[in-house]
Amino acid sequence: MTTMTLTAHEAEVTWLGMVPAGIAEDRIYAQPRDRLEFDMGGARGEHHYGETRASCVRVTMLYAKGTEIRNVRQLSILAQEDLDVIALEMGLEALDPAWLGASVVVRGIPDFSHVPPSSRLQGPSDLTLTIDMENLPCIWPAKEIERDHPGYGKAFKAAADGRRGVTAWVEHPGQLSIGDRLRLFVPTQKPWSP
Repeated sequence: MTTMTLTAHEAEVTWLGMVPAGIAEDRIYAQPRDRLEFDMGGARGEHHYGETRASCVRVTMLYAKGTEIRNVRQLSILAQEDLDVIALEMGLEALDPAWLGASVVVRGIPDFSHVPPSSRLQGPSDLTLTIDMENLPCIWPAKEIERDHPGYGKAFKAAADGRRGVTAWVEHPGQLSIGDRLRLFVPTQKPWSP
């Protein structure tokens, strides 16, 4: 019995980027790319690269800060549809994915930020990305936005609530290029309702 179901939903890759390793502690600005190569640690040379990472504030209820844990936050994937709505609510003409530290921007999957955890996105090279969970809005994109558009950064968190995309990790290595299509697989389990 299979644990995944292929959905009718596909996404087109519209933007790729990487936050360079060694970037200043208070920056998440991603550099645009036409193509990215992924191995089991993510994209080599990327700030979030690695099969493990030090725990951060997102998991302090589980671990002391700095504890070595599995890196399920190798990538930040966002939907172009969500970026458009966030920009509109903030009063900006457009929202540059680089400001959000995005790895991949896709178009075509409705309500993308709420795709179930453990869903898979599979590309033409058999690259398979496993979705960890919704990526909650934080202050770092607001700071990047504020650098380029003073006065607008403070509106980011509220506008991005429920629209910040997902974090993900590489399950099977491969490459991804702008224009590639990703198939969406979701877990076959029923929703949890205790």
